[in-house]
Amino acid sequence: MKIAVVILTYNESKHIGRCLDSMRQVSDDIYIIDAFSTDDTVAIAEQYGAKVFTRKWLNYADQFQWALENCGITTPWVMRMDADEYLEPALIKEIENATIPDTVTGIYIRRKVFFKDKWIRYGGFYPHTLLRIWRNAQGSIEQRWMDEHIVLSGGDTMLFKEHIVDHNLNSIHWWVNKHNNYAIREMVDLLNIKYGFLETDARLLTSESSQAKRKRFLKEKVYAALSPGARASMYFFFRYFLRFGFMDGYKGFIFHFMQGYWYRLLVDVNMKEFEDKLNGDTSKERLKALLRSDYNISL
Repeated sequence: MKIAVVILTYNESKHIGRCLDSMRQVSDDIYIIDAFSTDDTVAIAEQYGAKVFTRKWLNYADQFQWALENCGITTPWVMRMDADEYLEPALIKEIENATIPDTVTGIYIRRKVFFKDKWIRYGGFYPHTLLRIWRNAQGSIEQRWMDEHIVLSGGDTMLFKEHIVDHNLNSIHWWVNKHNNYAIREMVDLLNIKYGFLETDARLLTSESSQAKRKRFLKEKVYAALSPGARASMYFFFRYFLRFGFMDGYKGFIFHFMQGYWYRLLVDVNMKEFEDKLNGDTSKERLKALLRSDYNISL
């Protein structure tokens, strides 16, 4: 498979070398879209021969779609990777030896998530299958503020057996700050589900059946309909007890509590604070103006 790899970066000097070490074994065409990093990210990427572009950040979906449309990618296949991910050796071999039917336009890959060096195997986090490889010009990314996925224009899909690993090496302080930013993006998505003030990219819900499609349906049709605050508690209970998250041990408890309860509650607190500021005016103009003035989000 001749694959081009697209990676978005901002201050990823801890991870980018590890990522590119594995990606160089499956691709000679690696595109880094950097949001003006202040560390050695760009220098490291250039040492590996990656093609580096710099562009101001709006959100993940906007940045990634820009890469697909402006980097001049000519390979038959495109792959999406995050800087803190890498390929397991077995997946590298699987890609090298893959025989892909002509009807297949997209390939799903399982992902393992590590938190503080602990593989999170329970709580619904494994197996986590994501569409990560697709035929050039056959896939685009959903234009959403959070939880964006690649959507195909047609064709069949298949699943590789082996794994991508998501293993972030940063501190818990960094993790908390990252999820503070995620909470605002998640708030925008939930506000839009409730008030419909933005155009909604709903292609995933009309695409073929997938794990991502099922999760999106539950988020928009079930989770979003529950009362704020209570839904965070219910989600954590479901994940930690009914999906056996407690079997991930002490580090697993920290992860499931922080990501499955604290973060979800933070989203709802932000949303309640935002709605209080509206003073009953839920017009599109008021919603957009408040996001721009208080959160520096221009829509």
